[in-house]
Amino acid sequence: MPNVRSRFSARSKYYISKHAFLVVLHYCMMYQEWLAEYKSSAGLRGVQSGSGSSGISDPTASQAIRLHELEEKIDLIERTAFDAEPGIASYLLRGVTTEGMTFDKLKGQGLPCERKMYYDRRRKFYWLMSQRLNIV
Repeated sequence: MPNVRSRFSARSKYYISKHAFLVVLHYCMMYQEWLAEYKSSAGLRGVQSGSGSSGISDPTASQAIRLHELEEKIDLIERTAFDAEPGIASYLLRGVTTEGMTFDKLKGQGLPCERKMYYDRRRKFYWLMSQRLNIV
């Protein structure tokens, strides 16, 4: 896990507690796994999944429900990156969902802003995610 600073000043407009930040950080780090699972499961397959706790024994319905859940999680993270700053949303998304993706690496990939703005928008992203996940 990269050394991501989890201490935001309580005076900051985007303050969230250390533990709320860690929940959001780990949620966002799941993005790549969810995206890979979603892409590999895009065509509904007849995988026998049993009834489970949902009471659904139809494998196609179970798969459709799982795909819908993945789509919602993926969309939440992407939408929040866009809401934090539309101009750098794709860079912000890579920065918060890819382990080891630093400002310098993003700058080398064409990030069109400077360090202060990027880190401010990243703090805003984490704050927005904590609000949307009801982690306060």
